[in-house]
Amino acid sequence: MTSAPPARPARRGRPGYDLESLLAVAVKLFNERGYDGTSMEDLSRKLGITKSAIYHHVPSKQELLRLAVNRALDGLFAEAAKVDSADGRAVDRLEQLVRGSVVVLVERLPLVTLLLRVRGNTKVERDALARRREFDHIVSELVGKAVAEGDLRSDVDPSTVARLLFGMVNSLIEWYKPRGGVSAETLADAVANVAFDGLRVR
Repeated sequence: MTSAPPARPARRGRPGYDLESLLAVAVKLFNERGYDGTSMEDLSRKLGITKSAIYHHVPSKQELLRLAVNRALDGLFAEAAKVDSADGRAVDRLEQLVRGSVVVLVERLPLVTLLLRVRGNTKVERDALARRREFDHIVSELVGKAVAEGDLRSDVDPSTVARLLFGMVNSLIEWYKPRGGVSAETLADAVANVAFDGLRVR
């Protein structure tokens, strides 16, 4: 009886990429170099795979951008949908939306960062900007309702309030570091307290 030959160690090749990991690397590059400044060749080199391997997952660089910005926007619109279905005064629902948006930003920081940097140079970017305006309109409407209910100051235009609120939220991409020890909830509390202490009618 002969013994079986010793098993050969499994060959370790270059790790494969699924769509999720490919998208994460693409977003990182887009944020570092700019979308226009990043080519599929750059992405191929960074991943260590061929361009044809990338095209196995997505048909184009624009599709990677579309997937990324829509995931950021989908998170924001999910928070808006929660607020829309909630009961209570408009000011409380507005505060809930601000808090929820901070959490989305923290949880999807690279995606939201990319979203906030698009400038409308492509159809994908123009579509993203249109959805951002739709979200801004939702915020402005909530501000207007809160003013009408007597809970927010009436001496500031609702669209200005909306821009100021989300200007504060969006500024987090410039300085927030996920490893800084501040949780999403703590950050949401800080933004809401600073914003609404100045806006609420006493």
